[in-house]
Amino acid sequence: MTVIEADGVESMPLEVDGLSMGPGQRYSVIITAHNSAEFNYIYNVTSYSRFITKEEGFRPIVYTGLVDYKDGTPTKTIPALSDEQLVWPEEAQLQAHDKQPRLPVDRHIELTVKRFTDVYNVPYSALGSTLYKSVLVPTLYTALSMGDLAKNSSIYGPQTNAYVLKHLEVVEIVINNPAIEDHTFHFHGHNVQVIETGPFGSPSTINGQPVPHILSGPWPMWRDTVQVRAFEFIRVRFRADNPGVWFLHCHLAIHMYNGLAVVFVEAPDVLQQRQSVPEEMVEMCKRQGILTQGNGAGNQGFDLSGLPPAVYPPS
Repeated sequence: MTVIEADGVESMPLEVDGLSMGPGQRYSVIITAHNSAEFNYIYNVTSYSRFITKEEGFRPIVYTGLVDYKDGTPTKTIPALSDEQLVWPEEAQLQAHDKQPRLPVDRHIELTVKRFTDVYNVPYSALGSTLYKSVLVPTLYTALSMGDLAKNSSIYGPQTNAYVLKHLEVVEIVINNPAIEDHTFHFHGHNVQVIETGPFGSPSTINGQPVPHILSGPWPMWRDTVQVRAFEFIRVRFRADNPGVWFLHCHLAIHMYNGLAVVFVEAPDVLQQRQSVPEEMVEMCKRQGILTQGNGAGNQGFDLSGLPPAVYPPS
C-alpha cells in the first residue's frame, strides 16, 4: 500500500506493507487491486501493543474479512508474515507534500516521561515537572486577564506545567520516553514537523529489536499526533504563529486523566489584543462556579494560595 496522508496532511507517496498507529493517528493509503479476478483474498488486521503480553484467544485482537473480486471465485491462502518481514513507516520517514524545509530553531524544550506509583500502587506518568491537574481558573482566562504578568509561567500554577511561548518563535520539542510503554502525544493548535526519532534510555531494544535512529529527509512531515515508543525519543518543531492556550497530552485517555500533559501558553500579549471570551461563555462558567479572572488560583499577582497541592514525581 502507498501512504499519501497522515493526520490530515498530504505526504509524498511512501510504499509500506503495514501501519503502526497510536490512538488518534490517521492515515490515508492507496491500495492497487490485482488486474485479475482469478482469486479472492482474506485481509487481516491485528491490533496489539508491544508492551502488553500476548494471550491466546484474547490478545492480539484479529479482524479478518474478504476482498471479493468475483462471486464464486476461490479464496487464495497467503502465508502469514511476521512483523519483522514487513516494511513499516517510521514517524520521521514520511515527507511532506508541501516540501517545506526544516524550521530553524529559536527555542528548545525537552520533556521526559516520568513513571511512578503512589502509596496505593496506582501508576502515574508525568511529562512536565508535576502531574497535570486542572486549576481554579482555566488557563485561557488567566492568559487573557492578567495583563503583562501572563508572560510569566508561574502565575498559571505548577499543576498546569505551563510553558509561555513568544509570538512567531520556532520551538523544538524533544520528548523522551525511558519507560516500557509506548505513548502517543497529541498537539493542540499546531501541526508539527517530525524531525528525528531514536533510542533513549536502557534498554534500547524492544522485543529484541533495536530501536532505530531515523533523521527526517529534507521535507519533514507535518502532523498533530506522534508516537513515542518505549525507550525512544522524538524531536519535533513548530512555529508559534497561533496565539492561544494549547494542550500537549498523551492520547491514551487514562494517561491524560492521570496527568501526562503540559500546556503551551502561546503569545499571551498578542492573544489579549486579538481575542476575547464571549459573554455567553463567561456566564456559563459562572453558573458552574468556575472562576474567569486572575491567576491559576483566582488571585492577583503571584499569590497562588487556594490551589490544591501539586504532585511531583519522586526524584
